[in-house]
Amino acid sequence: MSEIELFPGHVARLGVGVIPHSDIAQLNGLELLQRVIDGKYPAPSIAERMNFALVEVSEGRAVFQGVPSERHLNPLGGVHGGWAATIMDSALGCCVHTLMSAGEAYTTAEMKVNYTRPITPRTGLVTCEGKVVHKGRTLAVSE
Repeated sequence: MSEIELFPGHVARLGVGVIPHSDIAQLNGLELLQRVIDGKYPAPSIAERMNFALVEVSEGRAVFQGVPSERHLNPLGGVHGGWAATIMDSALGCCVHTLMSAGEAYTTAEMKVNYTRPITPRTGLVTCEGKVVHKGRTLAVSE
């Protein structure tokens, strides 16, 4: 695997890939995600495509940072809302993942986004923080 720059100043030393399934069965979600940040696993391929990365985790919290570029533009020249929704979905899902036991998994069941201002290629570094509001037996809510 070769090192790649996900966005200016943030390098994934092991390139892109996935977490080994054997580790998913043995480590809890917070441990797995901290290992992603520490560079012990490759970055997920979505991070390379979308120019963002997980940069901080704690119990019930996940922070992503990224820099949208010209390749994320809609036809009118703004950053496509899907870029913003994707970084949000990542932070909202990973904050829930921090509360998962070894071998547990999750997926997004529903998501609602209200855009309050545009992101442009000149916006620069974008930070998205997800926090768990409630975690039940089969459903969690994050914001």
